[in-house]
Amino acid sequence: MATLGSESPWTGGKQSSRNGNIIAKIRQSQIVGQGFSRGTQLPEALLQERDKRAKWHGIPKLLQKLHESSHPNSDLSHTHSVLKELSSLLSMEAMSFVTEDRKSAQESIFPITYTFDLFGGVDLLVEILMRPTLTMQKKKPKMNDDLVNDCLSVLYNCCICTEGVTKSLAAREYFVLFLFTLMTNKKTFLQTATLIEDILGVKKAMIQLEGIANLSGLVQSFDQQQLANFCRILSITVSEPDMGNDEKHTLLAKNAQQKQNASLSHAEVNQVTLLNIPGFIERLCKLATRKVSEATGTSNFLQELEDWYTWLDNALVLDALMQMATEEAEHTSTELSDESSLATSPLRHRLPQSMKIVHEIMYKVEVLYVLCVLLMGSHRNQVHKMLAEFRLIPGLNNLFDKLIWRKYTLSNHVAHGQNENCDCSPEISFKIQFLRLLQSFSDHHENKYLLLNSQELNELSAISLKANIPEVEAFVNTDRSLVCDGKKGLLTRLLTVMKKEPQDSSFRFWQARAVESFLRGATSYADQMFLLKRGLLEHILFCIIDSGCKSKDVLQSYFDLLGELMKFNIDTFKRFNKYVSTDDKVKFQTFMTQINSSLVDSNMLVRCIILSLDRFESQTEDVKVVEVLSECCLLSFLARVENRLSFLFRLVNIINVQTLTQENVSCLNTSLVVLMLARRRGKLPFYLKALREKEHAEKYPGCLLNNFHNLLCFWQCHYLNKDKDSTCLENSSCIPFSYWKETVSVLLGSDRTSLCAIASYIDEPFMDLDRDLLEY
Repeated sequence: MATLGSESPWTGGKQSSRNGNIIAKIRQSQIVGQGFSRGTQLPEALLQERDKRAKWHGIPKLLQKLHESSHPNSDLSHTHSVLKELSSLLSMEAMSFVTEDRKSAQESIFPITYTFDLFGGVDLLVEILMRPTLTMQKKKPKMNDDLVNDCLSVLYNCCICTEGVTKSLAAREYFVLFLFTLMTNKKTFLQTATLIEDILGVKKAMIQLEGIANLSGLVQSFDQQQLANFCRILSITVSEPDMGNDEKHTLLAKNAQQKQNASLSHAEVNQVTLLNIPGFIERLCKLATRKVSEATGTSNFLQELEDWYTWLDNALVLDALMQMATEEAEHTSTELSDESSLATSPLRHRLPQSMKIVHEIMYKVEVLYVLCVLLMGSHRNQVHKMLAEFRLIPGLNNLFDKLIWRKYTLSNHVAHGQNENCDCSPEISFKIQFLRLLQSFSDHHENKYLLLNSQELNELSAISLKANIPEVEAFVNTDRSLVCDGKKGLLTRLLTVMKKEPQDSSFRFWQARAVESFLRGATSYADQMFLLKRGLLEHILFCIIDSGCKSKDVLQSYFDLLGELMKFNIDTFKRFNKYVSTDDKVKFQTFMTQINSSLVDSNMLVRCIILSLDRFESQTEDVKVVEVLSECCLLSFLARVENRLSFLFRLVNIINVQTLTQENVSCLNTSLVVLMLARRRGKLPFYLKALREKEHAEKYPGCLLNNFHNLLCFWQCHYLNKDKDSTCLENSSCIPFSYWKETVSVLLGSDRTSLCAIASYIDEPFMDLDRDLLEY
């Protein structure tokens, strides 16, 4: 630490009383270490006997030597030799925690790392690491890189084995910020990054990146490999923390939290900080899209990898292996390898060349994650503009067949005794992050057309011309110099692998979400027909009806995709009817059974069908529309009022304010769509009366309508201050948001004589049930 009044090396500002307190804390930890060391000034025989009985493994004696050899004026050479002894003991125990010996290590009464921490070892290492910052001299002493790495390695091993150590280090804000200064040295970067990642994973309060001294300069000094590693740390700092149990995921809880935290969250502030670093996004795009030089002779790659898989639980191990391989390559390039030394280092000898592929994939997972989070942040448009400019999408398109979805991948490999969908596989994580990025990139944004190539854009133009409809504005504004290259665009490549995916693959969910995001927003007939021509409808219907798919998540994603594909498109309904009108309509009955089995999952599809039906009924001058209306079993089913009322009753009945989440709030909006369309046709009183009759028939007078009244009150509080959400509602329904607001106000009217107010249909004794329990 610098002297008073000088620049602090890790805060970048003038030294304050707070920094003075930090000095006191560090020196206090030194005193603690001295105290433990003095505690070992016992007769040698007694200490050895106690050590043996308590299974201390000689840790107290070694710590005493470490303390004595690390006084401020020492050269630390003896310190390093003692530290190596300790490191050997601790690394063996840490290794047992991440391999098959995990159980026996945990069952040990006093693990080595616990004893090391108990006798002040962790505090002593923190003091040794921060020694250069504590001197009052103008010229700061420089510590040996190997000593720093060994200190970091021991601390990391302690974190692996003893959770309390990680939490203790995380609570020392001064130490966490100091660690970032060690990342300027390439030789200590890897160990530092891994320790920081582990510490931030348990830190209660998210670290603020703007508190890191000269962050911009630090990031700009990284080479591409270091930057990729740094993304592992950034992924923790730019993500909103997990809210915990399901109750806290409710919209009610989220709204309450947002009221308390009106300003930007730490994660949002960190996102802005990163965006202000010159060249940061461009470098991430280069990392995400750089090609991998695959070594020849990789036929045994999967078998080789199986032997190594237990080592991949932590990225540090993989990086260390790659670093050893690199160092070995450098060594052998200048002189012949010593066969005897290789024999004593079997890890290097057995390291498969194809590990480079997995190494690159693991980097890309973190890079894509950071880009995805930034795409979903408050500066989305700014990020979008940069990703387009730096050609992220064309770059990913060029990697698709060779890396992202190559023929022989880990997704076909059984790892850890689990199936091919085990999320611990780096390649599976890579695919999922890629699909999430595509979803975030396309969702309600005009840049979605960058997923196509020039020929595919021309195809869209031809579809619009043939249908005699204008091209959508987003399509017209697309910069064709930024679209995909090659014979296929990224969207078409995704459709190809999606249709070949095994029916039990978890990728189906993410693939459907990514394709659906391309269709979301203002409905485009040309976009729908582009996908119809590639067999998407038949694939979706096969998955829902014929494949025997049981996954709720996959079915929900396919329902949502089908809804976007069908919305306002008479051709889709015609093709749908052709698919299900065989075998005495058994397929149609199966389809409706799937819809009714979980209305929470299928309600978006129901909404799209009802909206489409309403539009088609106003187009009776179109012969094709009239023909499909009369023949389509799905449209005929929902044209019957009793069936719409049945859906409406169930939609209102399966949710309440306390259980509303981002997943099921769509049920409330679908019920509103039904009533808005009824209001347009002057039938709103009829629907409200039917709901009242239904709740009386179920012998729960007032419950259903009171619940709906409460839901609409919440709707007003939630949506009237959410610009993005309200825009999505308007675009997806083609109903002006003003009409949404107006309809809700009418339904919540207090005039009990109004036939369009819910209050008119609730008997006086049953008014305001549970209202006192609700706070919006």
